[in-house]
Amino acid sequence: MARYKLKDRVVVITGSTGGLGVAIAQELGAKGAKLALLDLSIDKVENQVKQLGGEGFAAGWVTDVRSLESLENAMANVVKHFGRIDIVIANAGVGTTEALEHMAPATFERTIDINLTGVFRTFRSAIPYVKKTQGYLLAVSSMAAFVHSPLNTHYTSSKAGVWALCDSLRLELKNSNIGVGSIHPTFFQTPMMDAVQNDPAGHALWKGNSGIWKYISIEEVVSGVVESIERRKDINIVPKTNTLIARAPGLFRNLIEFLGFNSKQLKQIMRLAEKNNL
Repeated sequence: MARYKLKDRVVVITGSTGGLGVAIAQELGAKGAKLALLDLSIDKVENQVKQLGGEGFAAGWVTDVRSLESLENAMANVVKHFGRIDIVIANAGVGTTEALEHMAPATFERTIDINLTGVFRTFRSAIPYVKKTQGYLLAVSSMAAFVHSPLNTHYTSSKAGVWALCDSLRLELKNSNIGVGSIHPTFFQTPMMDAVQNDPAGHALWKGNSGIWKYISIEEVVSGVVESIERRKDINIVPKTNTLIARAPGLFRNLIEFLGFNSKQLKQIMRLAEKNNL
């Protein structure tokens, strides 16, 4: 398949001012894409536009992925500004480390609302425009879609849901020649992961960035995003060495739990999580 070139494509990115969003925008901008940046803070978005060369190359709008109306208005503004939408990257996401037993219902609901339902709203609002360009929709999921860890019921549920959403939507839009994909990176450095590692239970759970949970570089994740777009991939695992684990989660579940979440570790993790809620 010929590469789907990024030069002069109009790319919408939600969560554009977060750690991964910034890195994606910089790389796509360097490849000649025109960037529509969507996030919650007008100051951050405006600053990001300036850093990327101004409104000839990038433009930004305050957008909340928890509101379909907000996203619909943003997509209409993108088309008004750039004339089209070719690619949409549903990147906005949140994550915390908490036990379900002690989790506030609002925490679970907010995570699902942003990480999963936010992808639905993003794609739903973009499809009428992407149909016209026969473009590509990409959702940032995670290896958490396949490796279901303790203290992450809300996060793993949301990311597994994103994978399923993209898989179903890909079939729905196939006859419209719209590509739909999900990317599933393992851990990499972001402010969200810093917060997880700074939590005692989170640090114990992920062993402070070591062993099988060691971080990859954010550059490797961005490279995976570019590859997903240029090849219009259905699914992309980053790094590639995790592909077999992702493809066969049931087969490897017991091994992963033995290596990463043995009984002694689980007791410690749950004890620390309990202390957080006293």
